[in-house]
Amino acid sequence: MPDPLENKTILITGGAHRIGAHMAKTLHQQGANIVLHYRNSKDTAESLQSDLNTQRPESVFLVQGDLLDSGNIDDIVEHTLQQADHLDVLINNASSFYPTPVGSVSEQHWDDLVGTNMKAPFFLSQAAAPHLQKQHGCIVNIVDIHAERPLRQHPVYSMAKAGLVMMTRALACELGPEVRVNAIAPGAILWPDTDMDAATREKIISRTFLKRKGDPHDIAKTALFLIKDATYMSGQVLTVDGGRSLNS
Repeated sequence: MPDPLENKTILITGGAHRIGAHMAKTLHQQGANIVLHYRNSKDTAESLQSDLNTQRPESVFLVQGDLLDSGNIDDIVEHTLQQADHLDVLINNASSFYPTPVGSVSEQHWDDLVGTNMKAPFFLSQAAAPHLQKQHGCIVNIVDIHAERPLRQHPVYSMAKAGLVMMTRALACELGPEVRVNAIAPGAILWPDTDMDAATREKIISRTFLKRKGDPHDIAKTALFLIKDATYMSGQVLTVDGGRSLNS
């Protein structure tokens, strides 16, 4: 039997590390060809490419670009097609995340957080749309549970992710019937790269109904479901947070 995603090409932004890398590994295992986008993580991207190409030669490609530079967006899609010939799935995963308490927000903070979490996903989706339509493909956006309930001291990030949720629904309307557009809203899956003390981590876990942190594979498996099995779903957000978002 062929692999479920055999001959599918999947572009993952920010695909070299953290959740992006886990999705790349899971989808590659299912037979997909992966295009890993990165900005500065060249060594990490090349290492992951090498590991996966050892398993299946010439199945993983790299594309570099700063998503905050609008001039790079078309190039990212063009370079993807030059290497992989076609595009079936776009996963908008790349994201900036850091606190911006009101009173300290600069225009640079705004441009970075809104740019990576909303502007770039929109323009990348727009550039990819004609190619996805040819393949009857799909878009998966990685949003956040804080798109619905804002995270304290992170107003700009929360607003940007809320915009990405609305973008998911709007593009489902605009790009159907050929292209499905859905999103995944993770909860506590990986702790931030910045320091977080044990007490804060325990408080977050205590607010989940499952009383444990999630795993990146939970997100990767959800992405696989949306790509492979959710053929009658579009405009939806799947929350993967152990029930935390239901806790008042």
